[in-house]
Amino acid sequence: MTHTSLADALKTQANAHRYVTAGFTERTGLGWHQPTPAGANAGGALSVVIPARNTAYALPTVLDALGAQQHAADVEVILVDDASADTTFEIARRHPVVTTAVRLAQQRGSGTARNAGARLAQAPTILFVDADMVLPSHVLADVAARAEADTVLTGFRHNVTHQVSPCGEPVLPKGPPLLSADHRVTWTPPTGKVLPYSGITLTDELNGRPLDATDDFQTLGYGRSYYDWDLPRMVVTALLAVPREQLVTVGGFDEEFGALGWGMEDTHLGATLIASGCLVVPLRQAVGFHLDPPDAASQWQTKLATWPATLARYRHLLSLPAPTARSNAFAAAADKHLIDAEVYTR
Repeated sequence: MTHTSLADALKTQANAHRYVTAGFTERTGLGWHQPTPAGANAGGALSVVIPARNTAYALPTVLDALGAQQHAADVEVILVDDASADTTFEIARRHPVVTTAVRLAQQRGSGTARNAGARLAQAPTILFVDADMVLPSHVLADVAARAEADTVLTGFRHNVTHQVSPCGEPVLPKGPPLLSADHRVTWTPPTGKVLPYSGITLTDELNGRPLDATDDFQTLGYGRSYYDWDLPRMVVTALLAVPREQLVTVGGFDEEFGALGWGMEDTHLGATLIASGCLVVPLRQAVGFHLDPPDAASQWQTKLATWPATLARYRHLLSLPAPTARSNAFAAAADKHLIDAEVYTR
């Protein structure tokens, strides 16, 4: 039997989501990209899953921001500590916003941590949030009001250089996070160099606008690209909402990426969810401050050194059949990690 590869399956999937955004506005009277009033999503449910490793420098500020969210949704917060060497787990265990704190027995990578959190999640929508992302107070309401069974909702990030106040807290910029700070919105690629993801080389300077130029990612359907960007690459788990049933069906995150190094596990998840029929829809108002660690430069170099290996893994997975019916395998793999984990439930 011939199976369609994941790469070929992507070529069959459109991303025409205008009916979703227009339908939301017609039902609610709210603009799709408008911050959501707290009472607009009564009855919704979210499982916020936070993978964390050595993020004590940012985590109290991140969790305080979650505690300050203005929403009417039923929300649980699950933090999975990937065997940190600092006080990450103790911070999570003591913070009142965290309903479940998990500490994995061994470091496995962020994909494994997210899978473990998703295994414990009860809501139909899982919102993945990085442990260094500080969210404006409307973001949970934005997601809860707009989530559907076949949509992947992606937010954006505004990177903030590490700086602390006299009392040791991270210093945030004045004003709200800027959408334009995200590379998927404003992108200035190098010229005369091979771009490793797509393999293309740009000869002319480009003032790239991926989000605007693709009509909110719609024209990236059917496997098309905007220079170095395709639809799976727009799926970034720093702030990402996915339907839990679809996530489980495709098998969650491929955990091999964590063994190889950094990157591409969220792109691969995006590819599998798109191939399964999900639409990727941006939320322009959902932008968080992404707090750099104290040693950001050295961490970034370490991450980039492993990217060729994770990119090769991704390309290999694109050549295999699109994953389906993986629910049992997902549960078994996640349970294997959870059985040895320390779990604290409030």
